[in-house]
Amino acid sequence: MKKIIIIDAGPRKTFNTAAMLQHFAQGAAAVSDEIEVKTVRLYDLQYRGCMSCMACKVKDKVSHVCKFRDALTPILEEVAEADGLVLGSPIYFSEVTGMLRSFLERLIFPWLSYNDYSLTAPKKMPVVLTYTMNATAEQAKTIYQSMGIIENCLERAMGDVEHVDAHNTYQVKNYDRYELASFPEPMKRQYRDQHWEQDLQRAHDAGRRMAMKIVQP
Repeated sequence: MKKIIIIDAGPRKTFNTAAMLQHFAQGAAAVSDEIEVKTVRLYDLQYRGCMSCMACKVKDKVSHVCKFRDALTPILEEVAEADGLVLGSPIYFSEVTGMLRSFLERLIFPWLSYNDYSLTAPKKMPVVLTYTMNATAEQAKTIYQSMGIIENCLERAMGDVEHVDAHNTYQVKNYDRYELASFPEPMKRQYRDQHWEQDLQRAHDAGRRMAMKIVQP
């Protein structure tokens, strides 16, 4: 049985990021009964970012999986054996959530060699990044530049990284309830009506593509 691990790093269980990841999962699951699609919500876990314990780099005991043990440990171990990885997050202050940042520290630092700065993941696999954001597609170009280091590490270690993002998303369901004058609800609604279903379909299609790569390498 092949496995795709979906990491949901958003705080809201039923909003933009969750919806994109759900449609991705549906697309992947539709390809083959031989693929298990598992979603992990980081906000349901109690864990920390890298503890700088350096246990992953002890001589003769080097590990490409984080050795610090907490609620994230079994997830990192599953990712190491998975066949596909999906990382989903809303964008806050032009960055992924702190939960995903902490996850990525724990995921990637053990891959990094301080002998030659190579990056060695336990297993190569396709990776999809799904970011949902209030920013427009044009504004997102600047955001992507600030994320370059982490994404570069993923590409170097995994080799196959794809973006499936949603821009200018709804922030809340009822704009009348909040102080959000800079984002007029009619404007947001118009964009959503034109693009949201397409965004969800792109997520679904990305799920199918990843699954096809896994079953037909």
